[in-house]
Amino acid sequence: MPPDAPASAAARRSWRQAWLVYLEPASLRMLALGFSAGLPLLLVLGTLSFRLREAGIDRTTIGYLSWVGLAYAFKWVWSPLVDRLPLPLLTRWLGRRRSWLLLAQGVVAAGLVGMALADPRQGLDAMVWCALLVAIGSATQDIALDAFRIESADTDHQAALAATYQTGYRLAMIWAGAGVLWVAARAEDASLSGYQAGAWTTAYLVMAASMLVGVVTVLLSPEPTPRPLPPARNLGEWLHGAVVAPFADFIRRYRWQAALILALIAVYRISDVVMGIMANPFYVDMGYTKDEVAAVTKVFGVVMTLAGAFVGGVLSMRLGVMRVLMLGAVLSALSNLLFAWLGQRGHDLTGLVLVVSADNLAGGIASAAFIAYLSSLTNVQYSATQYALFSSMMLLLPKWLAGFSGQFVDAQGYSAFFTGTALLGLPVLLLVALASRAQSASSA
Repeated sequence: MPPDAPASAAARRSWRQAWLVYLEPASLRMLALGFSAGLPLLLVLGTLSFRLREAGIDRTTIGYLSWVGLAYAFKWVWSPLVDRLPLPLLTRWLGRRRSWLLLAQGVVAAGLVGMALADPRQGLDAMVWCALLVAIGSATQDIALDAFRIESADTDHQAALAATYQTGYRLAMIWAGAGVLWVAARAEDASLSGYQAGAWTTAYLVMAASMLVGVVTVLLSPEPTPRPLPPARNLGEWLHGAVVAPFADFIRRYRWQAALILALIAVYRISDVVMGIMANPFYVDMGYTKDEVAAVTKVFGVVMTLAGAFVGGVLSMRLGVMRVLMLGAVLSALSNLLFAWLGQRGHDLTGLVLVVSADNLAGGIASAAFIAYLSSLTNVQYSATQYALFSSMMLLLPKWLAGFSGQFVDAQGYSAFFTGTALLGLPVLLLVALASRAQSASSA
């Protein structure tokens, strides 16, 4: 169904009705499930690197261990199984989507318990395998949760569900980033210094227990209306239905527009992702303290992202997804120019607040519209597989290009870099315009 198909319904909805959608049960469920989805990410990436460095692990090794996060980029490989394979006993009890959600959450919790009990000073093998288990479980949860969200509401409500999902996700990242450090610090023995394994054990066990938020929500949530799956006569027919059919369906539905849509997905967040790699080094080089960066970017910045997500959700329902998709692309590119301006001012805390506010507000608006757009592209019969493909490919090119960002800054400086990342947004504007025009022509 095209993103703007329910435009007449959106036009009839008042502003009050548009805001009240966030209090509907489906939105509140996505808030809790978003928390469950956001919790594991930092615990196998940013927070883990802090823990390993404190334990005396060298930076080169820590860098190699970050490849654990590649599980998120390749989740589309096993997404057909999550989309169509029933789980013994669990599927009969909970349904297809909730059974996979519960299994994935159990895997994440078990992996976090393993990471809690592992001591990196005694060897990294156990830590690495448990972190990989968490990453795979987390990526699997993402696949099942995206399908659950898409099938739980019509297209007109997808932007609101995306906004509440992002809210829960961001709150979990605060808990898994700042919260885990807070718990570990208070579990330390004040008479000792250096790495204390017991403190980290306590912190990671608290994080494992926090997965209960998602588990309880899954158990209390209704299963989306099941989509009937035709029985397969043999393994080859099942593989065709699980692996080939979802991709063939997308090409068949959109034909020549498929290339345009995939190109848009691949580059829509390119300005944000490429710029984001150099944001923290920029703060350090500008003389901002850890407390200033933490307060402005990790707390205030997250609040502004959440505000942007809610605004983006409401605007998408009122104005249509494609218009807000264009707005988000414009704002994301312009906010990068503000970083170039900030780089000329040196240490300016007020300027940092203003720039981070604008950047995170723009990012929240763009993300809410983009998730709603991706959701609208999927066929509910293959929602898990198709959405997993979209959400994986949207980071591949930006992440690859971002690897050269430090080399560019060393050669050209921050101002040229931030200006360049803003210019990367120009092709995005063209692709959004072409996609919008193609969509209008096909629905006419």
